[in-house]
Amino acid sequence: MKALVVDDNEVIRGNVSEVLREDGWVVSEADSAEQAFEMIEHDQWSLVFCDVKLSDGSDGGDGYAVLRRFTEEQPEAQIVLMTGHGSAVGALDAVSLGAYDYLMKPFDVDDVLRISQAVRKGFEKRIRPGTTGELLPPSPVYTSDLNLVGISAAFVTVMKLVGRVAATNLPVLITGESGTGKEVVARAIHHRSPRAANPFVAVNCGAIPAELIESELFGHVRGAFTGAERDRRGLWQEADGGTVFLDEITETTPAFQVKLLRALQEGEIRRVGSNQTQRVDVRVIAATNRDAEQEMRGGRFRQDLLYRLNAVTLHLPPLRERREDILPLARYFAERMTRPDSSCVSFSRDAIQLLERYDWPGNIRELENAIVRAAALCDQSIRPEDLPERVRNFSEAPAPEHAPQAQQSDGKPEDEEEVLLSLAEVESRHIFRVLAHTGGNKQAAARVLGIDRTTLQRKLEKYHVEKGESETVVGKERLS
Repeated sequence: MKALVVDDNEVIRGNVSEVLREDGWVVSEADSAEQAFEMIEHDQWSLVFCDVKLSDGSDGGDGYAVLRRFTEEQPEAQIVLMTGHGSAVGALDAVSLGAYDYLMKPFDVDDVLRISQAVRKGFEKRIRPGTTGELLPPSPVYTSDLNLVGISAAFVTVMKLVGRVAATNLPVLITGESGTGKEVVARAIHHRSPRAANPFVAVNCGAIPAELIESELFGHVRGAFTGAERDRRGLWQEADGGTVFLDEITETTPAFQVKLLRALQEGEIRRVGSNQTQRVDVRVIAATNRDAEQEMRGGRFRQDLLYRLNAVTLHLPPLRERREDILPLARYFAERMTRPDSSCVSFSRDAIQLLERYDWPGNIRELENAIVRAAALCDQSIRPEDLPERVRNFSEAPAPEHAPQAQQSDGKPEDEEEVLLSLAEVESRHIFRVLAHTGGNKQAAARVLGIDRTTLQRKLEKYHVEKGESETVVGKERLS
């Protein structure tokens, strides 16, 4: 079992080599891509640790060049890329191109040992030489999704899994709050799959009326219903050979879920009003911002369909759990707003602190809207006054008014009328406070409150009638 360590930093190269030698590997070292290319011609390696940025080498080779060369000439070798400037898209690119893992410096000795032992066990279990595992060959084209911006460990971990699952034909279920980028990840999976040259069709299941979704997806024949004046292909057929992305899959009805399950199991569909089935080859990626397991236990989502869809589950963490990504994302959105004839928009230190402190209940979508607005209003530098009021005032949010410890400015407890509120008053104040926090986004507010949007709308209508907007805790702000 031979290992090769490629890094222009002698200390890191020596440390990784020492760990591998102590774990039983015969280790060789190279300080450039050029030297690694020469060594490929004379020996075979089972494990390669390679730095992404290699400063020397006349051919300009980097870690990705080493990865591609090994993939072509020694496909059995497991390649681990190391980097001190890691990113989510870098992890996705690395794994999509065939890397075994992607380590961000500084990493621990345990990380090297974990990979070392896993690779050894994998080779020991192989029965036939020359096999490269169960995954299909990765796309030979090196591409990057610029909108997959992120450097946090949580997002990098997700992207490594995306890179591994992309080359397979497995169904994928993507979960995460609204605005976390589920469709962006779905497109990244498609573009790195063998289906990349074929259509990617996105369907928002929650936006299509229940009585029309079957016709929209599977098509219909002439006369199937009133207004069906001719045969129509559905989106499923439009995506033949490619990928269908079913967003908000938990919004569908049980009746439609039965037909969707058959399409997944049998690989065939039946147009509305037709007695004939048609074979269609599509890969399905589904997404939801709800807890699919909870929806299943509540009887709103079929168990067999869930298990069919979640062969692989990807959970996208909310932005508040990956705060390291807020500033890179903000800069990316600001750069997109910059005109070709002007300089890039910068951020003041105070604005950065506010951006990183805010919880972003609307996640990346809310951040993008805030930065686009600020970039349009600012004078080449985004300052606190350019940011939305909810972002500026987030750190100044007072304690809940009905809390027993709340006091007036003179130090005395609040009036009993303010403390001893009716249940309806407590509920209404909390609802409007959550709405203020989400900037009037009812879908996000409903998720925070643990109710559906219809119930929230009913309660809003009730309290607007009984109380009037002047009584709400969001003050004079009108909610859409």
